[in-house]
Amino acid sequence: MLIFQKKTRIVIIGSGVIAEAMIAGLLRHNLATPENILASGPRSERGTELREKYGIQVTTDNTAATAKADVVVLSVKPQRLSVVLKELGKIHPDALVLSIVAGASIKKISEALKHEAVVRSMPNTPSQIGEGITVWTASKATSQAQREFARQILRALGDEIFVEDEYYLDMATALSGTGPAYVFLFMEALIDAGVHMGFPRRIAEQLVLQTIRGSVSYFESAGRHPATLRNQVTSPGGTSAEALYYLEKAGFRTAISRAVWAAYQRSLELGREKPVHILDVNNE
Repeated sequence: MLIFQKKTRIVIIGSGVIAEAMIAGLLRHNLATPENILASGPRSERGTELREKYGIQVTTDNTAATAKADVVVLSVKPQRLSVVLKELGKIHPDALVLSIVAGASIKKISEALKHEAVVRSMPNTPSQIGEGITVWTASKATSQAQREFARQILRALGDEIFVEDEYYLDMATALSGTGPAYVFLFMEALIDAGVHMGFPRRIAEQLVLQTIRGSVSYFESAGRHPATLRNQVTSPGGTSAEALYYLEKAGFRTAISRAVWAAYQRSLELGREKPVHILDVNNE
């Protein structure tokens, strides 16, 4: 049975940005030592970069990488997962498989690896600085110790939420996993609007950044519904009322809802590995 300790050997298949965030988080929280972390990826130069930066072990051989692993983290692109699963060597029966691959079901991973102890999770981009949010679930075959180990690994990326039902993972992919992209686009639009009015870009960026940061902090401290807070700053006939009128007229809420739904459908499509119907945003 897997018991969490620093000498536990963690193998990360895939060496992208979230994989690096996990490596940094594990070391920052003193959950693992560099010599017990192995990152496997197709590009040797990327492996060299990670080894020089964190002191970890690296390889380009996925088959050999999993031989002595206590934990195998799958961190590859969804489109590459099927190929990568076939490359992996036999995994020890007591090992834990932790997936952060969008759309990949526990069943698919378990059947491909012939391994039952699988945790599926969906982190997001702020995980790179330890401020992410990860939704995760586990197969029935995972022990309580394995689940607690998975929880500690994911907490190295930020907050985590465990859910009993796996279908929440595709929803989380669309909402929190893809969510930072929506926020960045909104920020970009606000900054560009400020520049269009005449602000220097650096001032527009500062104004937008602190407005969003402060609004989030205020929402957290107030503990009230966003609509209540919005109403507080919307005076009759004022500037906020005028701006919100145009946002509603332009279908702002509908556009966000449809974007999230499209991302959700895409997550399902990635899991099925075949096309599924995606909502036509041009039709009602």
